Amino acid sequence: MEHSDFSHFLSLYGPDKLPTGSPLREMMNVMMFGIEGYDDDQREVHSIPEIRQFFRAFHKAWPYWLYFCNLETEALKMMVFCCLPSIAAIKVDGRPNVTVEYKPPELLDLVSNDFEPMNVMCDRAGLAERLIYDRSKAVFEYFDMPFHAEPPS
Repeated sequence: MEHSDFSHFLSLYGPDKLPTGSPLREMMNVMMFGIEGYDDDQREVHSIPEIRQFFRAFHKAWPYWLYFCNLETEALKMMVFCCLPSIAAIKVDGRPNVTVEYKPPELLDLVSNDFEPMNVMCDRAGLAERLIYDRSKAVFEYFDMPFHAEPPS
């Protein structure tokens, strides 16, 4: 992590290494990423500068998160929060988790820019327009953002 060396990961999951068609379709929504070694650190993961730097570099090297990351866990949110320019983690009494505050336009900008790489993977997987629409809608809902696009006919 300290060296932001993604060579092993990219040798397995770089765009030139990924399958096409059905095998790639099966890879949608299955990946989860985590960081180990900071269990004794009292700060929230998205507040640790080294982790923020790592995920920013990882995002730049491999921007396909919206296609591959599992939307049933908080892992993608943590990764994306690490990439936002400004966040604040607020501990609320009586709640086990912190609340992360961010500027909605920054989140929208980051997520919106990631739809192009997601769509590259969707096209490569041969997904029908309706499945791409469903994934896009699921991403917006995952980040609690409104989604007003009409489904394809």
